[in-house]
Amino acid sequence: MLVFGTQMHIVTFFFVSIEIVIFFYLAIIRLARPDDRTTTLNLILIFLLLTYNITGGLLPDPKLPGSFFSQNVIAYATGFITPCYFPYYVYKAFSLTKLKFHAYRGVYLFLILPYCIFVFVFWLTRDLKETQNLLIIPVLYAIWVIISLARAIRHKYNYDFSSITARQEMVVLLFSLTPWIGLPIITYFNFGQAVEALITNIGFLLLFGLQVIRHIRELRTEHEKLIESEQRLKSWNADLKDEVSKRTKELEKLNEQRTNNFINLVHETKTPLTLIKNYLDEYISKYGTVQELDVIKGGVDKLTADVINLFDIERFTKGIDTYKHNRISDFSAILSNSLPLFQHYCYMQQITCFVDIEDELLIKADPNAINRIVNNIIENAIKFTDEGGQIVISLTKQEDKIVFAVKDTGEGIPTDLQKRIFEPYYQIGHKNTGLQGMGLGLPIVKKVVDGLGGTITIQSQPETVAGTTVTITLPQYILGGNEEIAKSGTGISKLNYEYSYDSITDSEFKTGRRTLLLIEDNITMINFLLQKLSIFYNVFCARNGAEALKKLHEITVIPDLILSDVMMDKMDGFAFARKLAEQERYSHIPLIFLTAKSTQVDKLKGLKLGAMDFISKPFSFEELSQKIETLLDNISKQQKAILSTSIAHLQTLKNLETDGPPVSSPSKFEENCKLFQFTAREIEIARLIVKGRTYKMIAKDLFISEKTVTKHIQNLFEKAEVRNKIQLSNKLNK
Repeated sequence: MLVFGTQMHIVTFFFVSIEIVIFFYLAIIRLARPDDRTTTLNLILIFLLLTYNITGGLLPDPKLPGSFFSQNVIAYATGFITPCYFPYYVYKAFSLTKLKFHAYRGVYLFLILPYCIFVFVFWLTRDLKETQNLLIIPVLYAIWVIISLARAIRHKYNYDFSSITARQEMVVLLFSLTPWIGLPIITYFNFGQAVEALITNIGFLLLFGLQVIRHIRELRTEHEKLIESEQRLKSWNADLKDEVSKRTKELEKLNEQRTNNFINLVHETKTPLTLIKNYLDEYISKYGTVQELDVIKGGVDKLTADVINLFDIERFTKGIDTYKHNRISDFSAILSNSLPLFQHYCYMQQITCFVDIEDELLIKADPNAINRIVNNIIENAIKFTDEGGQIVISLTKQEDKIVFAVKDTGEGIPTDLQKRIFEPYYQIGHKNTGLQGMGLGLPIVKKVVDGLGGTITIQSQPETVAGTTVTITLPQYILGGNEEIAKSGTGISKLNYEYSYDSITDSEFKTGRRTLLLIEDNITMINFLLQKLSIFYNVFCARNGAEALKKLHEITVIPDLILSDVMMDKMDGFAFARKLAEQERYSHIPLIFLTAKSTQVDKLKGLKLGAMDFISKPFSFEELSQKIETLLDNISKQQKAILSTSIAHLQTLKNLETDGPPVSSPSKFEENCKLFQFTAREIEIARLIVKGRTYKMIAKDLFISEKTVTKHIQNLFEKAEVRNKIQLSNKLNK
């Protein structure tokens, strides 16, 4: 039964239909898994089988284009090419290594070559029946392939066919190839297209079915592994979450313990500070003050303010409000009472201060909290405004709000840093002040303002206009009939820091003294060290690394030693050390770091940069003084030793030129040395030989061993073709 008016039998059409479905199914799998080589091999096999069935079913057909000869050549070509692929397919898909010869060579010799002969004979005879006798060669080769296939399977499974997989593979592979042996017989006796299609396609479909079964098993295995891996990952993830949660709780607990210990330490520090401060104030009130006591009092006041800030910021962080805002405060009065102090400091620093304060602006807040806001904001404005600048302080009412604003003409705050200044411990350096606070003032102000339901904003564009405006907006309070205004709270008698914008004065230079360069950004520390060190040394001072480099080029002497802080604005101590090492004129100057950074990493970093010592603050001046003196004395001794050695060496060379018999003609001597091709060292030795020096004396004069001298003299004898020193002297002076 033929289909669609063609020569294709319905059985062949049935197999073609099934194989088309299989082909597209494999193509989809190939697209989904491009790295799956087995799917690619199956796709090629189904494509060749489709081609064989279509051409074998349709050709030859007089209705189709082409001659009887060309149609048969095409039909037989597909019949040969499909079996040619079979050895390669089973070699790759089933890992049958023993079939390598047939996969790469046998098919060309016993299938492709016989086909070419078949086509040639058919072209000559035009007798298909007679030409079909040549098919005996492919038949015999197919028998050989079947035998090789059986051997390859046995080799693969080590001759053990106890497993179902091994037996299944043996049966299917043999059954799929065997029908192709009978193909020439079917064709010769003309059993028909249906029989041919059944025999050839069933075998290959069974082979494909075996591959599908194996593929399903692999997919199931992969799926099971994937599920197992997913479950394992879920288990690991759960364990990891538990471990992270556990460690997080431990870290939180540890951090809380550290914070509590820190708060307790700060709290315990308040008592001794209070005692020190009060006894110091009492002593000064009784006996008066001197410069040293002023320095001590300033340090105690700063330390007290820092301790209070540390305590308060930690309380705010833990959600504990330092102030109780249940009282009514007169913002105008608090600001007015503080103004004389700020105006005094502005006058000292030659800063113009403008004030605009509306009267009787009330707020429901702790007066100490308002004092803290006012003091911190105005103090920052003074600190960061240059000499000759301006500050504008205003307190006004806008609807139901109180607006407190402070505007200065300082350097300003970059836009990207305006949010960070409210982070605890964050600081912005200032080129004119080496005063390094703790970065707690504005964070505390922000916490206080937030607690009062207000806002704080920063307006600053230093790229275009100098200066900063800090604006705090707070809710105004209207006083009731029976309510009273609280007292103004605890004011301040001085600012937390002493400001000095004056240039640093170096000590008087005295000839004969050794010179030090002191780099420190704290004015009080500079003055202290300058006062102490200038008793014994010439001392030049600088505020930071950049200023120190400039001073090095300005002063007429090279310092014997440099003392430098590490944490400084513009250029810190480490950066200064790197720059110093790059300059040949100053790279030899010894360097000592004086710094509050005392970790092992910082110390190693400083020493690697060439520092002679790393002294941590606080330090004893006696210890520092002794280290400076010892270091400079050692350097002096080294310099004297080097100088003495150099002078002795020059004297030795001078003696070598004057002692011993004179060389008759130095020019002749040198010409002969060049003639004999003596090296520079050999010329030195030859000159000493001519002067009558012994081997031992030559070794001592040239700081080399006698063995080396002997070796050089032997070379001299060989080059000059002489046997002893007398002959050498005569030959060189000729």
